[in-house]
Amino acid sequence: MEKRLLGRTGHLSSVVTFGAIVLGKSNLSQEKAELIVDLAINQHGINHIDIAPSYGNSMEILAPSIPQIRHKIFLGTKTAIRDQKGAWDNIQSCLKRLNVENVDLLQLHGISTMAELDQVTMKNGALEAIIESREKGITKWIGITGHGPEAPSVHLEALSRFDFDTIMFPMSSSIWRNKKYQMESKKLLTKAKSNNVGIQCMKMLARGGWGNSTPDCTTWYDPYRKQEDIDISLWWLLSQPIHTAPSTGEITVLSKILNAAQRFSPLSKQEQSDATNRLKAPRPEPGLGIID
Repeated sequence: MEKRLLGRTGHLSSVVTFGAIVLGKSNLSQEKAELIVDLAINQHGINHIDIAPSYGNSMEILAPSIPQIRHKIFLGTKTAIRDQKGAWDNIQSCLKRLNVENVDLLQLHGISTMAELDQVTMKNGALEAIIESREKGITKWIGITGHGPEAPSVHLEALSRFDFDTIMFPMSSSIWRNKKYQMESKKLLTKAKSNNVGIQCMKMLARGGWGNSTPDCTTWYDPYRKQEDIDISLWWLLSQPIHTAPSTGEITVLSKILNAAQRFSPLSKQEQSDATNRLKAPRPEPGLGIID
C-alpha cells in the first residue's frame, strides 16, 4: 500500500489508516477482531491506527494485539473532553485501556464549531492537558479532528491559534459538490501544506444521509457499498493533496476498502470531476455538508 509523509511527524503513513472504530461497532469475538487487525496491519501493510475512547470497547479489543504490532504502527487517539482536568483524566484512561505508556498522536476530538474551539483553547481548556501530555512524553504529536460543514473553517482558525501537527476532517466526492465546503477545504489544505501539517481525511465513503430510510450499516451516514463505487470514492480522495484516510466503522466494506487501496493510482482531473458528478447522494446529509 502506498505511504505518504504525514507532515512534520516524519512518519510515512499508509494512505488508509485502520479506523479501529470498526472493532467496537461490530460485535466481534476477540479472535475475530484479532484476525481483522492482522488483515489490516500484516496482510495489507497499514501502519497507522486511529482510535478513540468513545468507540465502544475498541480499546480493550485492540490492546492484546498492540505488543505484537506497536513497532509497526503510528498510534493516534483522541479526547472529546473539553476542560483540562477532564481531558487529562480521559487521556490517562485511554492509556490504561490500551495498555500503553504513550501514543504517537493525541488529538482534540470532534472540534466542529467555533464555540467548541473556544472551549478547548481557553485557559484550563483541553488543549492544555494535551500540551502537558507532550511535555511528559505521553505523546509526540498534537492534532485536532472535527466533523460537519463548519469543520474546514474551524480548523483553519485552529491553526492560527496553535501549531497543530495534524488535522482530521471529512472529505468525500459527495461532500465536494458543496461549493462552500470545497472552497473552505482548499483554504485549509493550502494552510496545512504551508505549515507542514499532517492531513487526515475521514468519511471517505460518505455518499449521503439515511433520511427516513432504515439504516443497514453501522455508520451514521449512508456509505458506498459496491466495490466499484468504493474504488472511485477512495481513489478520488487519495487523488487530493492529503496524506491518509481512516477506514470506516462498517465492517462489511473493510475488505473492499483495503482492496481498493492496494490498487490505487491517481485519477486525472477529468476522472476526479467525473467521480464527483457520478456518485450522487440518494439523500442529503447536512451534518456532513452533503446538500444534494
